[in-house]
Amino acid sequence: MSEDVLVVYKKNFEDVHDKALDQVRTALDALVEERGVNVGYTARETVRRADFTDPDLVIVLGGDGTLTSIAHSVDDQTLVMGVNSHPRSGGDEGSYGFYMGSDPAHFADDIRAALDGEAIVNVLPRLQAEIVTTSGNRTRCDPALNDLLVANTHQYQPSKYRLQRGPIDVAQHSSGCLFSTFLGQGAWFRHVTDIEGTTFHAGEIDDHYLFVARELPRTNRSEDGSYWDWAGEPTVITSDMHRGYVVSDGWDETHFTRGATLTVGLDGPTLRLLTFRGTILDRVAHWVRP
Repeated sequence: MSEDVLVVYKKNFEDVHDKALDQVRTALDALVEERGVNVGYTARETVRRADFTDPDLVIVLGGDGTLTSIAHSVDDQTLVMGVNSHPRSGGDEGSYGFYMGSDPAHFADDIRAALDGEAIVNVLPRLQAEIVTTSGNRTRCDPALNDLLVANTHQYQPSKYRLQRGPIDVAQHSSGCLFSTFLGQGAWFRHVTDIEGTTFHAGEIDDHYLFVARELPRTNRSEDGSYWDWAGEPTVITSDMHRGYVVSDGWDETHFTRGATLTVGLDGPTLRLLTFRGTILDRVAHWVRP
């Protein structure tokens, strides 16, 4: 692979993150001298979509939030390497770093494996919503690695919509619809609805997603998939809200108005995430059945 590398780092002036950046820079400086690697650096707070056009490898230094905040701008061809700048240790308040395949202690070896094509490439599906307005205009929200929320922009007002998926066709009043990828369910979904003990077929995790109508009245919580579901078909939502939004991974908002139709599914661009000491699925093996 071409050795054009972009480092996106968390800039909050905390000593632990500054030290991690120094370690990463030292290792990359050695590769610049040794192999002529072309390396650029930019803070998460100033990064733009155009910055991801040229690099073949994007290194994200921070935690899961840093990675999800910039992954929206990365296409399905660019390799992404997560480096946990503050790994959690014991009672430490650091980052768990689920998506982070490396850390400062392993980085010098891991970056060489990545450049030599020896890393594990995990191809991760992402959720995306296509929005069609009443006038026929189409737009797509940012792809979501973890979860995607469709809701009324005024959270104190109910989300009103028509929900369609397969044989399901119902009108609902809830706190909005939450969609989650298989891997993203630990971020928010499992805190919204109780699915503890549920396991998922290994052959479905790349083309199925989780859905729940948040705070749907108990009398309306049917088992037909209109309350929560492990879905393999797109979900179509027709808004009956004056104003609503789609929020991808808790970051950017895409707004819509009454009458807009949203089609949500796993047709967003995939993300090519590198790991080094096991696949990303190894970390959630307890959720998977053969």
